[in-house]
Amino acid sequence: MVMPACDIPIPKKIKLAVRSYESQKTIIKLNGIEIGGDQVVIMAGPCSVESREQVLEAAIVVKEAGAQILRGGAFKPRTLPYSFQGLGEEGLKLLAEARDETGLPIVTEVMDPSEVELVETYADILQIGTRNMQNFPLLKSVGRADKPVMLKRGMSATINEWLGCAEYILAEGNLDVIMCERGIRTFEQITRNTVDISAAPILHMISHLPVIIDPSHGTGTRSLVGPLAKAGIAAGADGIMVEVHPHPDEALCDGAQSLSPEEFKFFMNDIKPIIGAVNRRL
Repeated sequence: MVMPACDIPIPKKIKLAVRSYESQKTIIKLNGIEIGGDQVVIMAGPCSVESREQVLEAAIVVKEAGAQILRGGAFKPRTLPYSFQGLGEEGLKLLAEARDETGLPIVTEVMDPSEVELVETYADILQIGTRNMQNFPLLKSVGRADKPVMLKRGMSATINEWLGCAEYILAEGNLDVIMCERGIRTFEQITRNTVDISAAPILHMISHLPVIIDPSHGTGTRSLVGPLAKAGIAAGADGIMVEVHPHPDEALCDGAQSLSPEEFKFFMNDIKPIIGAVNRRL
């Protein structure tokens, strides 16, 4: 994808996360998948790993529909301490079993520097959630890991602050960083967050890092996931992260924004014309 000449000011204090020359672009290769290349990568699966049956069913569904990466949370940072916090290492083991069953690489969240080595043992991509975007000891720890890192934008973070956090990871030697726009907090209350579609073209102009859009967390409403995903792809996103649950109404976490298997199959077919229109492939 050829980007126009950049007329957006590039932050001067950020050295590694910004483009040093016009054609610079990071492409992360993972099991035959290219994140940041011509391919639009779909990461899909449940918000939280709840049971063996649930995650295996979800993995098979998203694989058959055409997703390339399985997402699922084993450690879950929740707004209240009474909410489901995830299965921990047992959840990681179930994700690894789902990978063995389907061949899908897995992306899952790590919340604490002390858990990086454990999560790295199981995961193919380490996710830093929005609440931990500025957890600098954690950023340094994943920067020393030998796995790609997906850095979610903080719910109130500017793009420069987000890039600054990517800089922490890059500065430790891990060059495989994926930026994930998951919606920011605004005055709007109809949606859970406000998806900043402009983040994709802005980052592509000033940074070499691939950009993923998460319309599930960005909207909090399953009926809006498809439209925002298509908008993100049209704006240049390198991938989409979608929550899929075999039975959304029974989900222990974020059921309202999770697609059912049938809805996800429709979603995958619905985005194909947009992917083709921007001269990319699924």
